Amino acid sequence: MAKKQKQTVINDDSVTLKDQLNADVLAKLKAAKQSLVAEEQAKEEERQAKLAFERKQREKNMSFEELLEKYGDKGSKF
Repeated sequence: MAKKQKQTVINDDSVTLKDQLNADVLAKLKAAKQSLVAEEQAKEEERQAKLAFERKQREKNMSFEELLEKYGDKGSKF
């Protein structure tokens, strides 16, 4: 038999967390959030750069056979 879940009623007059925090605490939280977002973006850019570098290194170190398979007869003839 299923138990009924209690539903809580939230009044519009209730005090929110934003109302309880001081302005400087709220500003610190926003600054911390911006810092974390910037850090995450920097990590993503670094990851993309690393992938591009590794891709170039793999192509640079390809054997003749691998290059021939990849490009085949697409090259120009002299």
